[in-house]
Amino acid sequence: MQRILVKRSVSKKDKKVLLMGWVDKIREHKRVVFIDLRDMSGVVQCVLDPKDFSQKITLESVIEITGLVKKRPEKLINPNLETGDIEIEVKEINVLSPAGEIPIPLTTDGYEIDESVRMKYRYLDLRRARMARNIRVRSKAVQFIREWLHEREFVEVETPILTKTTPEGARDFLVPSRLQPGKFYALPQSPQQYKQLLMIAGFEKYFQIARCFRDEDPRADRAYGEFTQLDIEMSFVKQEDILRLTEELFTQLVKKIFPHKKITQFPWPRISHKEAIEKYGSDKPDLRKNKEDKDELAFAWIVDFPLFAKQSEDDYFYGSGEARFAPSHHMFTAPHPDDFTLLDKDPMRVRGLQHDMILNGFEVGGGSVRIHDAKIQEKVFELIGFSKKQRDQFEHMLTAFTYGVPPHGGIAPGIDRFIYVALGEPSIREVIAFPATSGGQTAVMDAPSGADEKQLSELGIEVKSEK
Repeated sequence: MQRILVKRSVSKKDKKVLLMGWVDKIREHKRVVFIDLRDMSGVVQCVLDPKDFSQKITLESVIEITGLVKKRPEKLINPNLETGDIEIEVKEINVLSPAGEIPIPLTTDGYEIDESVRMKYRYLDLRRARMARNIRVRSKAVQFIREWLHEREFVEVETPILTKTTPEGARDFLVPSRLQPGKFYALPQSPQQYKQLLMIAGFEKYFQIARCFRDEDPRADRAYGEFTQLDIEMSFVKQEDILRLTEELFTQLVKKIFPHKKITQFPWPRISHKEAIEKYGSDKPDLRKNKEDKDELAFAWIVDFPLFAKQSEDDYFYGSGEARFAPSHHMFTAPHPDDFTLLDKDPMRVRGLQHDMILNGFEVGGGSVRIHDAKIQEKVFELIGFSKKQRDQFEHMLTAFTYGVPPHGGIAPGIDRFIYVALGEPSIREVIAFPATSGGQTAVMDAPSGADEKQLSELGIEVKSEK
């Protein structure tokens, strides 16, 4: 007999079935024993005679049940279960893998449990209904995005994870090279340069569910170390084209994946950066009518950002000397065409063709129209104070710009952040299968960890001991 999923048993009334899964609950009575069996599709009640319940069965043990699917009496139907109108009359039961005492409760939402403990036993934490739902919702959202973009002739391209360190705005994670001692790869902060090179290559419509890496401090809406974004780039577009496509994609995504959620306003409001600061005191305003309503989704666009901000002491990755400017978004964002002349006269008054995607008071995505003129790109490098050495780190881009560059732009909504805000979870880590803790340790694996002397020797690295 072939195993079927729990949810399929509903269509097998009065038939014998083979089920396998985890013991969700056990209820023992004098005349009958009930076991709730859980698998990836749901939960079903199984009924045993106590005399047949001789094996030691514990919660979360993996079991195999052969039994007859029976319709429940009308008064015993459970409306809260997809399988609530049936039960399994057990004929045979086998323990495939016994479970010891579970160190964390799995029947609650888990919010009351210390996060470090949940991360240590993440493989158990993911068994709870809320967490399983979150990960499955995320999977369905990504599937929808892929299909939607493929239908519109976008090409999915994977770009390198081992790449070059360049000063792009955050600290890089560096990876030493064994074959080229003394040199390092960097994990990509985003596929920014690669996707622009793909536009130069003529692909015109690109996307990627991209893994990105930044050595930034964690917070509730930002995971430490790595995150996932929907990376989109298009050629021969204006800012309006990017906004319309993204708005349509995410509006349809909400209707499909979150049908119980209501979008506050459509089309999404568009607010200048200046107006947002003056009216709301924030460049990511929460526009919900009822800010306590988790089923209300208030999208908005913030546009007309300043192209530059004043450099601060934290802008160590940009230039120095007489430079007083740092990119508000990134150094590849195009100046507003009406403000080109201000690049030489008053750079702080130049607007950038940047757009931020806001949801319920969170920035869930950002993008821009890119610079496609090498002279303007050189000018921006000059204004942010790049030395020749720093400028040379982008020589590959500047060279590519000499071979015909289409006007292009894009956006990169965060998958983790969008799902986190849409579900109304208290932390972004609630929608990531194996996130790093707030202290930077990877769930379950106890990473980062030390390396042995042989590994370090091969890489030509010596670790200084702490004093």
